Amino acid sequence: MRTSEVLIKLAEEPGERLSLDAIFQNLGDRSFALLLVILGLPNCIPMPPPIPLICAFLLLAVALQMTFGRRTPWAPRYVLGKSVAKSDVRRATARVLPYLVKLEKWTQPRMDWLNGSLMGVVVGLLLILLSLGLLTAAPFIGQIPWGFAICLLGLGLVERDGVLVLAALVAGVIGASLSAGFVYAIFIGIKRLIV
Repeated sequence: MRTSEVLIKLAEEPGERLSLDAIFQNLGDRSFALLLVILGLPNCIPMPPPIPLICAFLLLAVALQMTFGRRTPWAPRYVLGKSVAKSDVRRATARVLPYLVKLEKWTQPRMDWLNGSLMGVVVGLLLILLSLGLLTAAPFIGQIPWGFAICLLGLGLVERDGVLVLAALVAGVIGASLSAGFVYAIFIGIKRLIV
């Protein structure tokens, strides 16, 4: 199944909430890559402050596991039981699905350097940087470039498309620039209040 088909399947799961355990079971052997897409998706639209923070901490855990060479994600049992509202999953999926389907038509296996255990470490380190950026992003809209970067990284891994991984890097640089501008504006504001 393509990434879009997996997301549709997750959104159509029965019940009012979707647990992390159910997500892992649906993802199978592509769980790391698709988990990046799923955790990045809510950050592609303006979200209230707790959601980007939760996603960032979960992504950091995923990034550390990838960096240390795990093949599939691990989480404690109490974390696997945590869930998100199905309405949030459906809303995020509905907004991003048309773009995702168009992107999937364009993607193809390119740049074979995505294979190998060393690449897992490199992607894990990149994901750590993106997760830290998401963690420190400005509220409501500051997380959007980080969310896109994380989704592009996940899609690049699923489709073995190095061009998407490079696009994720560019989106991450844009996110870093916006976050730096936000921090600079706060610093200048505080400086003017003090002086």
